[in-house]
Amino acid sequence: MPWAPDYLDAEVAADFVRAPEVDLDELATWCTAASRAIDKKTNRQFGRVDAPAARTYRRPAMYDVVSGLWLVEVDDVQDVTGMTVGGVPVADSGAVLLPDDAPERGKPYERLGFTSYPRRPLVAVALWGWAEFPAGAVGAAKLQVSRWASRRDSPYGVAGSPADGSELRLLARLDPDVATTLAGLSRRRRVG
Repeated sequence: MPWAPDYLDAEVAADFVRAPEVDLDELATWCTAASRAIDKKTNRQFGRVDAPAARTYRRPAMYDVVSGLWLVEVDDVQDVTGMTVGGVPVADSGAVLLPDDAPERGKPYERLGFTSYPRRPLVAVALWGWAEFPAGAVGAAKLQVSRWASRRDSPYGVAGSPADGSELRLLARLDPDVATTLAGLSRRRRVG
């Protein structure tokens, strides 16, 4: 799975929108656009690098009074096999992977915690990203592609008939159902 991938392909999208005659190249474009809109909305992406990669973190660590740790925001990581921090295996580095309950919740680790201020810049090597796409990201991509596929037949942003009571306005923003589907997947980044 690559970094920042499409969360569904054109064939799956065509099946979902029940329009197998739709141009697959066009649907592929919508799949990519929907995936990037999801990334923007959630402030993260749901792919994974193909091999362990070094990432350098230069932002200052922030002290968290609740945990008593110096926190460093890192990219999402679910598979910590072979992960190193400062050239040392993460288990021996003194770093604490946070949040503590990430594996149980099917979420990635987002921060490293240290009892003393960590040396800067901090270099970590890991299989950055998600082990698999969360269902919410896939469902949201399907809904958004479906909305854009419907938009072809409603160039002025209105679908259905007001006389029949089936009028639907296609808004310029992300579909509200997509936003609801993505609830809980968004990442707030701390600013130091």
